[in-house]
Amino acid sequence: MLTIVIIAVIVVVAVAVLIVGRGRIRHGGGRGLKQRFGPEYDRAVVDHDGDTQAAERELGDRVKQHGDLTEQPLSPEARAQYTAQWAELQDQFIDSPQQAVTEADALLARLAKDRGFPGEQFEEQFAALSVHHAAQVPGYRSMHTAARGQSGTEEMREAMVEARNFFEALVTERAIDFDRHSPPSRDAQGHAPQQH
Repeated sequence: MLTIVIIAVIVVVAVAVLIVGRGRIRHGGGRGLKQRFGPEYDRAVVDHDGDTQAAERELGDRVKQHGDLTEQPLSPEARAQYTAQWAELQDQFIDSPQQAVTEADALLARLAKDRGFPGEQFEEQFAALSVHHAAQVPGYRSMHTAARGQSGTEEMREAMVEARNFFEALVTERAIDFDRHSPPSRDAQGHAPQQH
């Protein structure tokens, strides 16, 4: 009889561990969240005064809320327009850094919205973006901070440089969707164009 009770207890404990483990994996807990969010994971821990469980709850909630979001592709025309606007802002930075940074921040918000990331406020949109572009969102945060006039010229320059990676990730991802059904054009020697 005692053996049956011990076996039953072991089975119950094993099932409980399995359920808890699956829940953490499903919600991206622990190592999965750290790997998924990178620097944003560390920032969330700092924002929660070192409480990793609270940070993981917040990041897990982001994944639950925005993980299934499907990014909308940009048309080739929209992609070209955003690229031209970004280039203009980089040129404008030389003469008017604060204005260029403020306009670049607004451009990034519009681009994110056009790609399907929800949010009327920065933090809401940032939360959705961090789930899909964790490696690049620190550049967006730097740009947003600089646009609020909280940075000197050197910090604004660094923000523009950092934000470029974020901009490129948003403007180029899924660009292939529009051309998926047509073969790539070939050069005079019959070679397909190289991907950059």
